[in-house]
Amino acid sequence: MIELQQLTAAILIGTGATLVMDLWVWLLSTVFKVPSMSFCLVGRWIGHMRSGVFRHQSIGKAAPQKAECLIGWLSHYVIGILFALLLILPNDGLWLQNPSLWLALLVGVGTVVFPFFLMQPALGSGIAAAKTPSPAKARMKSLLTHSVFGLGLYLSGLLFVML
Repeated sequence: MIELQQLTAAILIGTGATLVMDLWVWLLSTVFKVPSMSFCLVGRWIGHMRSGVFRHQSIGKAAPQKAECLIGWLSHYVIGILFALLLILPNDGLWLQNPSLWLALLVGVGTVVFPFFLMQPALGSGIAAAKTPSPAKARMKSLLTHSVFGLGLYLSGLLFVML
């Protein structure tokens, strides 16, 4: 059973880590002109699930869905919160008492399996972005972005402990 403190920690730490990741993506796209996936397309994917469509040849060509941007962004943050639970729930929340960088990075890097094997294939990009113009670049970007998410978990965990 999740305790209120653990749920509160997951919300704050997951939101903080997702914000750190979003700042990283913003930096990449603004300063280095590295294009980023639109979370509106994630919302489009989720919107199509209501009608039983879970996989697309190209999510960009799928029919737009009502409130897809809102759905995509909210889902992005909820997923970050759920991933934070991976650090908090084991061992009755001991990670909260002494956040470990290595464990946070391990969780962050480990979460890359979700885009590689679930989202990218479902959105039409293939397993681990195999159908994109530059699969190796896409994979490296995903790995780095999820590593930054792990760093965000650690930094948000430290902030949570200090408060």
